[in-house]
Amino acid sequence: MLANSLGATLYMPGTRTSICADILSNKHDGLTSLVLCLEDAISDKEIGKAEWNVITQLQQLAMNIEKGLLSYEDLPLIFIRVRNKEQMQFVSEQLGSSLAMLTGFVFPKFSFDCGQRYLDTLHALNATNSLNLYGMPILETAEIIYKETRLSALLDIKQLLDQNFNNILNVRMGATDFSGLFGIRRSSDTTIYDIAVIRDCIADIVNLFARSEKEYTVSGPVWEYFKKGDRIFKPQLRQSPFESMGKEGLSFREGMLNQYLDGLIKEVNLDKNNGLTGKTVIHPTHIKPVHALSVITFEEYMDAKSIIESANGAAGVMKSQHSNKMNEIKPHYNWAKKIIAKANSYGVFHDHNSYIDILTEPETLYI
Repeated sequence: MLANSLGATLYMPGTRTSICADILSNKHDGLTSLVLCLEDAISDKEIGKAEWNVITQLQQLAMNIEKGLLSYEDLPLIFIRVRNKEQMQFVSEQLGSSLAMLTGFVFPKFSFDCGQRYLDTLHALNATNSLNLYGMPILETAEIIYKETRLSALLDIKQLLDQNFNNILNVRMGATDFSGLFGIRRSSDTTIYDIAVIRDCIADIVNLFARSEKEYTVSGPVWEYFKKGDRIFKPQLRQSPFESMGKEGLSFREGMLNQYLDGLIKEVNLDKNNGLTGKTVIHPTHIKPVHALSVITFEEYMDAKSIIESANGAAGVMKSQHSNKMNEIKPHYNWAKKIIAKANSYGVFHDHNSYIDILTEPETLYI
C-alpha cells in the first residue's frame, strides 16, 4: 500500500533552506512524498552546504514534533537522494535520532555494483537504528538504455532487488538522464512515449519489474515543463469537460494550459496505461493533476470488484455493469487486484465525477 501511495513525488534541491518551514505551513497542498536531492539538483561545489542543510532541516522537523507543533503522521514521506554510500552514511550519522524523519533513500545511477553497496548500507542503518527505511533505485545509466547491454544489466539489477525485495519501495527511472545520452530533450508538446528510444527502454523495465508474479511498483518519469511558451500543436486538454462550469471553468482550463498541465495529464494517462504508478515531479503545480488522475473511476472500481467477486470459477466472462465492455475473469484478475489496491490509497470517484472535479476544487478542499 505504501508503494502505491507515493503519488506525485516532489524533488527539492538539498540547498533549500525553507524545507522545514514549508512542511510546517503545509505550503505544498496535497504533498505526500518528498525527495531532498543531494545529487543532480545541486552543483558539485554545493555538496557540503546541501548536506548540512538537509541535516539541519530534518533535525528541525524532529524538534517541532517533540514540541507538539507537528504530528509525525502529518509528515510527507521524506527521502534523501544521495550520491554514494559514503554520503548516505555521513548524513545518517549526523542526523542521529532524527533519521526517523526519513522513509528512506533514493539511489541514483543504480547498477548491480553500486546497488549492492547502497543496500548493504541500508540494512546496516536499519539494524543499528531499529528502523525500517526503504530504498528507491533509479534506473538511468547508459548500460540500461543502450540496447546491447540492457537486458543483462536489468537482469542483474532484478536479481539484486529480488534478494532485497522487502526493502525496495519503488523502482524509478531517469528519463532525463536517458535522453541526455542521445542529446534528446522532449518538447512541451510531446510525451516521453513519443521518444522512441526511451519508450522502448520503459517497456523493457516494465516487462521485467512489473510482472504479477513478483511485482515492483514502477514510477513514471519526470515531467519538466511548468510555464507557458510557444506551442507547435493544439492543446491536449478538451474544452468540453470545463464548459459546464461556464466562464470560470474555461478560465481554469486556460490557466492549466498556461502551465503545460495538459501535457502532464496526457503523460500521466500514458504512464497508467503502461503499468506505471505515481510520478516524479519538480514543481508543486504538478501535484494535484497527478493525484487527481490517480483516483480510481467508479467504472474501474465496479469492474474490478465484479471480477474479484467472480473469481471462484463460477463465471469466465461477463458484461460490465456499465454495459460497454467484456470482463474476462482470469485475464483481468491481476488488473482488478491492482485497481482495488490503488482505490485503498486514492479513493474512488462518484459515478458522475472525474479528475476535473478535483482539479477545480479550492486548494483547501484538496488533501
